[in-house]
Amino acid sequence: MTAAAFPDALPDDATLTEAGLPAQRPRGRILLIACGALAREILALRAANGWDHMDLTCLPAKLHLYPDRIPDAVARVVEDNRDSFESIFVVYADCGTGGRLQARCAELGVEMVPGPHCYAFFDGNAAFAARADDEMTAFYLTDFLVRQFDAFVWRPMGFDRHPELIGMMFGNYEKLIYLAQTDDPALDARARDCAARLGLAYERRLTGYGDLATALARQA
Repeated sequence: MTAAAFPDALPDDATLTEAGLPAQRPRGRILLIACGALAREILALRAANGWDHMDLTCLPAKLHLYPDRIPDAVARVVEDNRDSFESIFVVYADCGTGGRLQARCAELGVEMVPGPHCYAFFDGNAAFAARADDEMTAFYLTDFLVRQFDAFVWRPMGFDRHPELIGMMFGNYEKLIYLAQTDDPALDARARDCAARLGLAYERRLTGYGDLATALARQA
């Protein structure tokens, strides 16, 4: 008799694979593949809930400037790590990919956070959708975007060099809504300043982590 006839006698995953049987993945370990803009929030939730079995890897937040690149970038990380984790969860919403990220995740057999973007799942997808008609003229910021306003809004849109573009690009907006994940007076003050720089009225809405917390809890 050969060892392949008795799988229980095989000593390790490498031999199992050579024998034509699937290598076993580390039991219970979950890989979160996330947008870098969500790293702080995911780490806070992981620490608060003791989700030590969840590992986090982040793709650059600036991929949002090129959403067509997100599906391929996520797919590469999934393929590179598939055999090292029991499961993989993609912590992106659609994020401007026009459904392509959802389709790619379905092909890969991995789940992702539901929703059109992080504004919606922080606010709660259902609540955000219900307010959509009333907030068509709102521009949203999260904790991350308040901190990184210059890097992700001000400079990429050219406002540092051509302030006259502000009126052209934001002329149809009426207010800036800060969807706050944390109750931080310093961030509130910075968000107010962002609104003033864009010439918009200001509103702060404390959302906490919204549907992101729910989605991660289900995976955990």
